[in-house]
Amino acid sequence: MDWIIILQAGVASGTVLLFATVGEIFAERAGVLNLGLEGMMLIGAMTAFSVTLKTENGWLGLLIAMIVAGVLALLHGLVTIHFQADQVVSGLALTFLGAGLSLVFGEGLSKAGTISLLPVFTVPLLSAIPLLGPVLFTNQSVMVYLGFLLVPITWYYINYTRPGLHLRAVGENPTAADAMGLNVYRLRYLYVFVGGMLAGLAGGTISLAISPGWFSELTTSGQGWIAVGLVIFAQWDPWRAAFGSYAFGALRRTILDIQGPTVLFGVANPFYYNPYWGFFLQMVPYAFTIAVLIIGSREALRKRLGAPAALGLPYIRGERGQ
Repeated sequence: MDWIIILQAGVASGTVLLFATVGEIFAERAGVLNLGLEGMMLIGAMTAFSVTLKTENGWLGLLIAMIVAGVLALLHGLVTIHFQADQVVSGLALTFLGAGLSLVFGEGLSKAGTISLLPVFTVPLLSAIPLLGPVLFTNQSVMVYLGFLLVPITWYYINYTRPGLHLRAVGENPTAADAMGLNVYRLRYLYVFVGGMLAGLAGGTISLAISPGWFSELTTSGQGWIAVGLVIFAQWDPWRAAFGSYAFGALRRTILDIQGPTVLFGVANPFYYNPYWGFFLQMVPYAFTIAVLIIGSREALRKRLGAPAALGLPYIRGERGQ
């Protein structure tokens, strides 16, 4: 196996997870848990593909996909922020809603043919760096490079800007933030919308940059759930989110490629055309995600991991203990 190609493809597919994970970090930093990533990514993938098919403009497809997924996220915000409904239940409902809408409006798209993908290019000088150059800066989609920029910008925004301080305040202690004059409801709506837009961007990236320009109900393949687990794995930190996203991307690609060669590391490949091993290997990332979610569901461990103190708790103005 060519490990350079595997790692290169892992970075590309990890970019999808990165966009979705960073979007969820924004939402959860504001105190809103959104388990609807899978549905928002799927409707983003469908919208990006459909718009690009009709307009032949991938950038317009991405923009519309982000807006549609953001509006879908606002429905979750309305239910959980305004009506104080259970955020877990609402997020699950959002997943089903997004999946259903994408399949209804995307009917027939799987047979519509392929579309032109977003540009792929090599960065001069940086591509010559030993080991890292061929993996990170050679023949990568423009979306991969956008992901490289998103991580430091998000990290700086959250930790070193006044709006980032406000974001952390409404997620840690909304009562104190309200007393400071911040509009907790407005900020939570804003970051739920931002999270939805980034989930839509993740879905659009699959359709226009990672997969060969196609859409079906299998487009996201559970990556939204992996992104939810990665938020906990990353401890709500963009840099750790990047590491986890690219690692998972490489792992998923390795699992696919390891089943191909008849000889692996000088011996007969036990995974070669073995459906049982194949199913087991493909299950590994999702099993890890389930384990992370179980760990993150324990209150004591969540505090130790650094979860926002008000995560999952509706804010009711005038009540203590929020």
